[in-house]
Order: sequence, then structure tokens, then C-alpha cells
Amino acid sequence: MTPQASAEQLYQQGNGFRKAGNFSEAINCYIEAIKLDPSSPAVEAKRMLDDIMAFYCKDMYNP
Repeated sequence: MTPQASAEQLYQQGNGFRKAGNFSEAINCYIEAIKLDPSSPAVEAKRMLDDIMAFYCKDMYNP
């Protein structure tokens, strides 16, 4: 993440991490994007990843 990254940049970076299978970094980017813009599409993207992680990776993810 760049120090002055916008919510859109963080959302896009999160999408890149998600596509690469790095869900942990994707969630981190989405969280930062949401902090900058609570109406960002990162809200839905993070919710989706939370659901996936809670369903498939119960040992790796504990909300």
C-alpha cells in the first residue's frame, strides 16, 4: 500500500491480492479502503471474503 493511497486504489489492490489467492492481504486492503470511504465497493468485497473464509477456512479465520 502506498502511504497516500485512495480508497479506490486500495480496493483495486485488494482485488489483485484476492485474484492471486492472498486473502489475508486482500482483506487488509479492503479494511483500509473502508476506513477512507465507508461507501466503497470494498465493503461488499470484504463481506464476501469474510463469508468465504468463515465457511472454508474455519481453522485459519476466527471472526
